[in-house]
Amino acid sequence: MTMPIFFLIFAALIAIGTPVAIVFGGMAALPSLVSSGFPYTAEAAVRSMVSGLDSFTLLAVPLFMLSGIIMAKGGISEKLFNFFAYFIGNKTAGMPCAVIVTCMFYGAISGSSPATVSAVGAMTIPFLISLGYDKIFSTAIVTVAGGLGVIIPPSISYIVYSSTSGASPSALFIGGVIPGILIGVSLMICAFLYCKKHGEDKEKLKENYEKIRGLGFFNLFKESFFALLTPVIILGSIYGGIASPTEAAAISVIYALIISIFIYKTLKISGIGNLIVEGTKTYVTILFIISAATAFGRALTMLQYPQLISAGILGNISSKIIIILVMNAILLIFGMLLDNIPNIMILTPIFLPVATSIGMDPVHFGIMITANLAIGMVTPPMGINLFVASSMTDIPVLKIAKATIPFLIAFFIALMFIAFIPEISLVLPGIV
Repeated sequence: MTMPIFFLIFAALIAIGTPVAIVFGGMAALPSLVSSGFPYTAEAAVRSMVSGLDSFTLLAVPLFMLSGIIMAKGGISEKLFNFFAYFIGNKTAGMPCAVIVTCMFYGAISGSSPATVSAVGAMTIPFLISLGYDKIFSTAIVTVAGGLGVIIPPSISYIVYSSTSGASPSALFIGGVIPGILIGVSLMICAFLYCKKHGEDKEKLKENYEKIRGLGFFNLFKESFFALLTPVIILGSIYGGIASPTEAAAISVIYALIISIFIYKTLKISGIGNLIVEGTKTYVTILFIISAATAFGRALTMLQYPQLISAGILGNISSKIIIILVMNAILLIFGMLLDNIPNIMILTPIFLPVATSIGMDPVHFGIMITANLAIGMVTPPMGINLFVASSMTDIPVLKIAKATIPFLIAFFIALMFIAFIPEISLVLPGIV
């Protein structure tokens, strides 16, 4: 089977709405069905699907997702927002910037972009609207800033990339800190420019800021302390050599339960079963996709398509800058069409050899690919963040998408810095 026909069938199945996991599994078995002499049989594809989940690293995925769900039900996002608003709520664009910082910290708790949009947006979007900010603008902020959930560690995307590439998940986690901060600052600059141009309701802002200040720093710090401590415990246990990323994920679940049940008392023990069921419904689908994508990736390797694509790019393009731009363009396009996890499973074996051949570190490439796909989560037609935000606000998806354009431009500028300045991603892994 020729490579163009193979990928044409793949694209057609995706276009007609076939579930991604079924597409991956079917395409993995297709070459052996077309050619009986093909060594990677349908049975081998099934074995790959089973063995693909036999990974200690991947155990972190459902655990971090469950931890994020528990934190969301525990009302953690509100405590974080009030704490950050205490410091910057009286500045120009202070409240929108507090939303972005809250997304950054919540991303360090959940590791998921849609979860960040849902948990932070449910509280902050109505609050921003009550302060006089435009509803679509308020929604756009959370929609794009929610993308930080897959860049700020711990990130489910980094775990999946690690299992596909062999890169260290710990190095990816620490490497994602500065890129995440860079993107967050870029979004805050964009929010500042918007508010300078369109103005703000200073009276409402002053009134609400004084309410937050009236709570007192000590009370706000006491309320938010255990939420702020979450990323410190997760990342500290990893870099302190106490736990692996998977063990840290288990610690995060236990910690989330303790603070939600016994400290904040926002969750009852009787409700734990429902949370586990909710988490299972979410991550079973993802694990099925990962399983099928593993078989798909091995089929691609047997067909030698990654090698052909790599040779084609390197044989026709000599400039390292152009190669990086081409990879980013393809990643952005794929991000618009598929979710980030299947994209990572598909594109990593294809582009990682290209990246390493031009001297890119696998950790640097992993952060670059994740940042690209985070933009894809906010772009039609498949941008999941858009649909999550739309379901919360009843604003049409395309209206939200249009409003996100200035923020996506800021995001893209930060992405170019990440892509072409490796030290942004590699300085911390080199120190730790």
